[in-house]
Amino acid sequence: MKKFWSKLAAVMFSLMLISFAAIGCGTETPNPDPTATDDEGLSVLDPSIRLRVSTTTSLYDTGLWALLEPMFEKKYGVEVDVMSNGTGIALEFGKRGDVDIVVVHSKSQEEAFIAGGFGTQRYVFASNYFVIVGPANDPLGLKGLSPEAAFKKLADSGTAKFVSRGDNSGTHAKEKAIWAAAGFNYETVRTSGSWYIDASGGMGATLLKAKEFGAYTIADIGTFLAYKADTGLTIAVDQGAILLNVYAAIPVNPANVPGVRNAEAAKIMAEWLMSKEIQDIIGQYGVKDYGAPLFNPTYGVEPTS
Repeated sequence: MKKFWSKLAAVMFSLMLISFAAIGCGTETPNPDPTATDDEGLSVLDPSIRLRVSTTTSLYDTGLWALLEPMFEKKYGVEVDVMSNGTGIALEFGKRGDVDIVVVHSKSQEEAFIAGGFGTQRYVFASNYFVIVGPANDPLGLKGLSPEAAFKKLADSGTAKFVSRGDNSGTHAKEKAIWAAAGFNYETVRTSGSWYIDASGGMGATLLKAKEFGAYTIADIGTFLAYKADTGLTIAVDQGAILLNVYAAIPVNPANVPGVRNAEAAKIMAEWLMSKEIQDIIGQYGVKDYGAPLFNPTYGVEPTS
């Protein structure tokens, strides 16, 4: 099912861009009273309005977004259009007003987005950790190393393959942060040989490519667990403060981005993700299938370690 949604999202991306263009630049006015209710007592926004969301691929590839989206649509009576992309692309959509809210995971990029006037505020609603994964026999012997030491061993090897997201996503940003912490210039690493493979794709696709090449890669723990059975990859490195991964929803700022059409629903979605109801769901998501949650709820407190 997760693969279906990921592929469907890729197809829908092109269709939605056309749809957004067709809707035009007119301003849609949402129901000014989000507390209005329908016959079932559910809160209602104007059903003719579509909320445009850009999410990071890990939320889609793990299936979490496929669970939450229809819940939001039913509760508030608003259609949600979703594009699943890396954080960098998601934020670019936000800057252009192509979406009303971004749901991403790269704090430095998010803070720059807000400082630039493109977003209103960060609603930190979930976290997990990145892991460095690879073939089950761990041919380079990375197990037990720190993330920085593991990357240094990869670069020094020049033979053991590594697959990068290569798409300016939150995962790609974390990878570059680890290269820097390990004392490497990223551009030098990226162009140092055929051992370094640029996937330029989502998290699920990157894990599958790592399987194909018998390579190591870096992934958020949620997507890794969701794809573990399909790839046969195992965790080599999972300890280190630099591996923290925090997810935030950021409504696009209608005061500075003319293309925003549903600022009210965007704010409501961000607050809804922070609600106890949804935080409890996030805290249990994946437990049944993987023995542990794929994401940790924040309950309003941004994790620092």
